[in-house]
Amino acid sequence: MQHVFTGDSPWAAPRYAEAAAAVERLLPRFPGRTVLTRFVAPEHPTGAWEPYYRDWPFALVPDADPLYALTEPFATRADQGDPVVTEPTFGKWGTGLQAVTGPRPHLVLTGVSTDCCVLSTALAAADAGARVTIVAEACAGASDADHARALDAMRLYAPLVTVVDAL
Repeated sequence: MQHVFTGDSPWAAPRYAEAAAAVERLLPRFPGRTVLTRFVAPEHPTGAWEPYYRDWPFALVPDADPLYALTEPFATRADQGDPVVTEPTFGKWGTGLQAVTGPRPHLVLTGVSTDCCVLSTALAAADAGARVTIVAEACAGASDADHARALDAMRLYAPLVTVVDAL
């Protein structure tokens, strides 16, 4: 839940505000079990990331840039001790997240963009043996159609991945 996905950013998710409100409503259900994640640009893109950032040069800023800051109330939660996993990859499942959750947790995923970071995280986590639940109302895509397509794709991975409308 970062500024890069809000406002007039080229990566803005049109329904960011609705998804953020739904995420905020879910937070009390997971006290002490919330992990925030951040996407940031790599310092030196390599491989397929080189042409990617030629297409999106606005995003090639250091991870401390306000563009990649968490929005409220998520920034406050990070300041109060919720763990934050920062990766220069769409998917956040990896050693950083596993260090917080353990290797085979039950992940309840929310966020933006459904059709990018959420999808990438869900499939990698499921492949690794984690149970994954996606809360559709607490996600937003690059468009409504992209959001729906991503949810449909993740439904194909049942029972490894479960998509629910709300919790």
